[in-house]
Formats: sequence, C-alpha cells, structure tokens
Amino acid sequence: MTDFLRNGPEDAPLTVLLAHGAGAAMDAPAMTAAAEALAAQGLAVARFEFAYMAARRTGGSRKPPPRADKLLDEYRAAVAALPPGPLIIGGKSMGGRVATMLADELHAAGRILGVLCLGYPFHPPGKPETLRTAHMETPSCPALIAQGTRDPFGTRDEVPGYPLSPTIEILWLDDGDHDLKPRKRVTGLTAADHMATMASRAAGWAKGLM
Repeated sequence: MTDFLRNGPEDAPLTVLLAHGAGAAMDAPAMTAAAEALAAQGLAVARFEFAYMAARRTGGSRKPPPRADKLLDEYRAAVAALPPGPLIIGGKSMGGRVATMLADELHAAGRILGVLCLGYPFHPPGKPETLRTAHMETPSCPALIAQGTRDPFGTRDEVPGYPLSPTIEILWLDDGDHDLKPRKRVTGLTAADHMATMASRAAGWAKGLM
C-alpha cells in the first residue's frame, strides 16, 4: 500500500502526484517547497517514496537507487492507489524522469492529463554526451519541465539543442540550480520566488489540459 504525504484542498480540481529524486526523500526541503507552492495554487498534491528510499527510514540499505526503468511498476502502483480523477504525474529529477517514461502509456489509457518535471536530469553532471532523452523525442503526452538555467543536469545553453517532442514545454527559471534555487546576489530572487513562479505556471498549464 502506498503511503502519501498530502498538501492542498481535498476538493481540488486535480491532483499532482510527485516522486522524489535519486538521493533525497519525499519530505526533502525542495520537495516540500514545491508541494506547498502547488497547494497554494489550489491543487491537491500527493508525494510518495520508492521502496529503496522508504527502506532508508527504517535503517535499510543505503545502496544507490535502482535504474529508472526498474521503478516503473512502483510508480504505476502509486497512480493506481489514487482515486479516479484529473491527475498530473511527475516529480523531482529522477522521479520526474520515471514519470516521463510512463507518460504515454497512462495518457493513452485516460488516467493522466500530463507530466510535471522539477529539474529534469537530461544528462549526468559533467557528461553532456550521456543523454536521457530518447523517449522524449516523440511522446504525445503533454509535459511541463521547470528547469533552472544553470542546472548541471541540463542548462539553458544545452537543452534547446535536444530533439524534444513539441508536446514538451520548458519553463526556464533564471539562475536556478537543480533544486530551482537561484543565487539571490545574482538575481535578487529566492528559491521561494522560483517555486511560486513554477506553481503558477504549472497550475495554469494543468487546468488548461482539463
């Protein structure tokens, strides 16, 4: 049975299901900030953990996470555990990547409206030649990626050159890192500012899909 952390109104028009990144749990600061920002836009948010991360809470192994394709069934189970209704899936970094790998399947089945990624890991840091985008070249499912312009997993200088499907929109957040956090001394903006921008854009985008 999937355990969820929930934010937002119970009577929200749609739910956003978020999975965590490879190394930080569902209640990590960036995940919590994103969930609270989306909830402030009137959306319901449900966060969940993959089994390897949940095991760490009880003293389990701290081995690296499984490959993303090995987590697909766990993500499917989380979707199945939610009641029927308008749904956006996604997540932080690896969690968003797993969601994109399921997107067309679940969209074709009428289960989801789209995918929301927070800091997509287009490639490992320092390895721009190792792209994780092959499955994103032809999808039909709408997707919104909120990406910091200096994210080492895919910067604004790199990503526009990738052959991504036209169904994928990218919201660039000025000077944001992989957690979407900018340097205030450079931009005058805070992480909270970028989260609010992300949530406002995501809410409008998601409601437009309904």
